[in-house]
Amino acid sequence: MKVGVIVEGHGEVLAVPILLRRILQELAPTLNPSILHPHRVPRGQLVKEEGLRPAIELMARKVGDEGRILVLLDADNDLPCVLGPRLLAQAKTYRPDRDISVVIARREYEAWFLASVESLRGHRRLPETLAPPPTPEDIRDAKGWLDERMSDGYSETLDQPALTSLFNLTTARRADSFDKLFREVGRLFDLPVPPRQSSDVAPGHA
Repeated sequence: MKVGVIVEGHGEVLAVPILLRRILQELAPTLNPSILHPHRVPRGQLVKEEGLRPAIELMARKVGDEGRILVLLDADNDLPCVLGPRLLAQAKTYRPDRDISVVIARREYEAWFLASVESLRGHRRLPETLAPPPTPEDIRDAKGWLDERMSDGYSETLDQPALTSLFNLTTARRADSFDKLFREVGRLFDLPVPPRQSSDVAPGHA
């Protein structure tokens, strides 16, 4: 089975395959799908038909009849509950013969690191005493939050893949949009996904 991934950022090109493999390792350790090199489309194009349609068509050809397609992008100032369903509906009209999922990271992908920041203490130049923000997905500039706390700043292309390989996936599910990704990966591969624990839900997101 092939999995095609469409992303918006240079960091996600390297990070998302790592993340998918880690989630699948938790859900089905024996499953070993072929995760294709992500196709990057700048966000300004990806949220429009002229950018989304050719990306979906390209990945549909690459993954074949039994393949899966995941579209992952940042919400920025958009509402994930509005942007996600809109893009998914569009994508399904382009290729109704493919299993497609759209996940929108609330604010930014990096908010998922903030949701599990306890697991990143002492790694990648982050302080050993780093405290998580109370509502990680409410922070408008998660990259900037990390940049201020890393001794020589945050590099999207270097630190995003590295932190993706390190952060605790279970704790990160306290972020609603990461929990959505976790569940969507399970759905794409017809795998059961255990519910997150109530203690893992971030304050204000119960």
